[in-house]
Amino acid sequence: MIDYSAAGGVARITLNRPDKRNAITSEMMSALRDALQRAADDSEVRVLLIRGAGKDFCAGLDLSEVLLRSAEDAPGALASATLLGDLYIAMRRHPKPIVAAVQGRALGGGAGIATACDLIIAAESAQFGYPEVKLGFVPAIVTTMLRRAVNERQAMELALTGEPMSASRACAIGLINRVVPDAEFEAAVEHYVAALAEKSATAMSLSKALLYRTEGMSFEASIEAGVKANVQARTTEDFKRGVERFLKR
Repeated sequence: MIDYSAAGGVARITLNRPDKRNAITSEMMSALRDALQRAADDSEVRVLLIRGAGKDFCAGLDLSEVLLRSAEDAPGALASATLLGDLYIAMRRHPKPIVAAVQGRALGGGAGIATACDLIIAAESAQFGYPEVKLGFVPAIVTTMLRRAVNERQAMELALTGEPMSASRACAIGLINRVVPDAEFEAAVEHYVAALAEKSATAMSLSKALLYRTEGMSFEASIEAGVKANVQARTTEDFKRGVERFLKR
């Protein structure tokens, strides 16, 4: 249900359950965690790309499994929700940038996986949504990332209405990074991740960690964290080689 391959500095992770619109099961969440770890351990990988097989990125959690882990099975419900929460945390803490390439629909937990990525590129026809309220449910775990990606009122409207939005709208409110025409999507995705894979692995890792670490810090603490990252970056081989290339121009 999760396909993994790596080449050219890019680890490609595919949600491969197209007959169910890549709806996420507990088994898939565990497999995705394993794929993340595999990419983290591979020194040749600089960037991760997550996408869905078929027409859609991901329709969300598999509702048949969610129902089995309902209030009548409190320990099972907690285990299932924790598995998803831990997945989001693993993505945030991953040492390498993670890009979501979204085609079709990214809904509910599927929108959550996209939102948990560091960067999102979407086809023009893609749709994003958190429709849990229509089922009497709550976009509970994804709220943490959603609230950080967009302003409070935008997040409130998305959670309370459950209405899907276009890729252009998602880009306008800051939820995603780029929108490209459908006909150019595949080429644009490959160009995007290939360009990232050419960047310094250590610099990208330090930048990602710093951006997330300083969230919620006071101004002074954030500056101090930046100073430490600055000093750490100066010790890396990538920095030394980069400066040498620059001085030889």
